[in-house]
Amino acid sequence: MSIAGRARLSPRVSLVLLASILVSFLAASAAPTPLYGIYQERWHFSPATTTVVFAVYALAVLASLLTFGKLSDHVGRRPVLAVAIAVQMVSLVVFVFANGVPALLAARLVQGLATGAATGAIGAAMLDIDRARGTLANSIAPGIGTGSGALLSALLIQFLPAPTRLVYVVLLVILLIQAVGLALMPETVTRMAGARQSLRPDIKLPRSVREPVLVAVPVLFAVWALAGFFGALGPALVRALMNTSIVVGGLVLFVFALFGSIAVLLMRNTAARTVILIGIAALILGMVVTLVAVMAESVPGFFVGLALGGVGFGGGFQGSLKTIMPLVEAHERSSVLSLLYLVCYVGFGLPTVIAGFLVVYAGGVPRTADEYSIAVILLALVALLGVRRATRMSPG
Repeated sequence: MSIAGRARLSPRVSLVLLASILVSFLAASAAPTPLYGIYQERWHFSPATTTVVFAVYALAVLASLLTFGKLSDHVGRRPVLAVAIAVQMVSLVVFVFANGVPALLAARLVQGLATGAATGAIGAAMLDIDRARGTLANSIAPGIGTGSGALLSALLIQFLPAPTRLVYVVLLVILLIQAVGLALMPETVTRMAGARQSLRPDIKLPRSVREPVLVAVPVLFAVWALAGFFGALGPALVRALMNTSIVVGGLVLFVFALFGSIAVLLMRNTAARTVILIGIAALILGMVVTLVAVMAESVPGFFVGLALGGVGFGGGFQGSLKTIMPLVEAHERSSVLSLLYLVCYVGFGLPTVIAGFLVVYAGGVPRTADEYSIAVILLALVALLGVRRATRMSPG
């Protein structure tokens, strides 16, 4: 019997499967983070090169979102996801056989293209199945994926052989299993004409969400700039503060993501504006604590700031999605989500590249961390002003 003739997955199982695929994609994106130190020792490149490799991924995601962000609204969620999984698996194979910076850049480029194509399609499919649970899954899955990918990578590096290969092989197997599940999942959207035209980059928002998006953009930029900071510089900062194992470095992203996920779960029934305001407040407090901890060379203080930053990320990201996505029609979900992720990955990549060059040319990791913390605080204050202004204009 063909796959098409087999029993399809139930909506609930499909939602869990989609969330797990998003977790796997983000885990794959975070897996190289604990390995950058090993790559640097083997291939003798600077922290600036590390952030360039980091940013290539973000730029590839941006290009993919601009090109493929609306495609699943036209051809369906499943075909886009199937191709994205295949491309992601290619990137993991490149990682396995990487022997220098060019291969690392190529792997990150391919990985970014796959992730950008998948992100909007997965997010829209989860909303197609269940708007409330889909919004929650969209908010929580990126943090779980990022944190679990970094920690899994660090644990495999510390305790098992083939440190630069094993984590990618594990992720390959997981994606292969998920691809089988995807083949059994029913399509969640009716196909529409205009697929080829949708590939042309066209940043366009439905009128119903233009004002909410303008409010959310500074919030999204600030919280993803924070995620980029801890993703690119967090492990190096821990190493600068104390001589420790690679697992502790991997805990940076895990703790950040864990507290972000907890915040999302605890505030899932809270009003969107309240969630955003809590997120911004936690982000500012977290950056202040991080700033003081770096100046005092306090690792415990750094992890407290990290946890607060995670709450800020979870609250800011979830509150933004809760503000915008309920106003979006089904056939517009993928394109709107892709645009929001576009803002996220600009915030994720651009400040990180600047920070990488500051590490090399303007004072090292601790000083750059201080400057980055101040910049994120200022971004958060801008976001706070925007939310407060919107609240005064529409108090209901």
